[in-house]
Amino acid sequence: MKRTDLGDADCGIAQALGVLGDWWTFLIVRDIAGGTTRFDALQRELGVSRRALTERLGALVEQGVLRRQPYSAHPPRHDYLLTRKGEGLLPVLIALQDWGTRHVMGDGDLTATADADSAEARRVHQLVGRRLPALALPRHDAGEEAPAVPGRWTVLYLFPGAFAPGAQGLPPGWEDIPGAIGCTLESRTYADRHDLFRAADAEVRGVSTQRPDQLRAFAEHARLPFPLLSDQDGRLAAGLLLPTFRAGGVDRFKRLSLLLDLDAVVRAVQFPVTDPAGSVDEMLDLVGRQRTP
Repeated sequence: MKRTDLGDADCGIAQALGVLGDWWTFLIVRDIAGGTTRFDALQRELGVSRRALTERLGALVEQGVLRRQPYSAHPPRHDYLLTRKGEGLLPVLIALQDWGTRHVMGDGDLTATADADSAEARRVHQLVGRRLPALALPRHDAGEEAPAVPGRWTVLYLFPGAFAPGAQGLPPGWEDIPGAIGCTLESRTYADRHDLFRAADAEVRGVSTQRPDQLRAFAEHARLPFPLLSDQDGRLAAGLLLPTFRAGGVDRFKRLSLLLDLDAVVRAVQFPVTDPAGSVDEMLDLVGRQRTP
């Protein structure tokens, strides 16, 4: 269907579909967000014909969703990267994934955790051996940084939401969402073990979809000795297809932890996390075992 064929010129949904075309387009944007940016790699991942992929990539570049960045002059080769317009689709991808997980593969219940044998758990554990996409996230104390600390092992613990008393109330029904409670306990346990992680040559970073100012209030209240990072734009969530749920009008991480090596490659995954405090000691043990020759 051509864009000019759409009957409702004032409907944003209709006009968006005129740009995106078909479901292959969403999968292309999904894989590029995850760091697969070259033609041959995209074709291998998607299993689509070269002609179909060429047409869709060309259309997305024409619409300003993607941009080409040369990486070889002879022969001419390009990376396909998301533009600002393309990054605006990341919340749509997260919403589609959450809806599919909850209402198509699940029973429709709202939860901040998952079963150990669920599709979500299998997907997250398949991240082992994968390098994080290149991106920087806002810190709670100003500035930005990559989730993986250069030249260091890094523990990323992703949590639904942590709130300083008086700064902001819990989202409605928070206590009734399985797996949502425990973010403060988990963060403080990481703070208590921070010197032990440092002694094992590992850095700790907490990541949430909360705004940096919300994370700053909590970090100062909990006196955390490490930065909290904000994925409020969903770049990390969409890039790694991380499990999320929606509460209080915000897409939030289901609780999980990743251990990254010096090259930002995932070496271990904790998911689901049912014991927020106990998982910290388990991660400390994982750090020791991963680094043992």
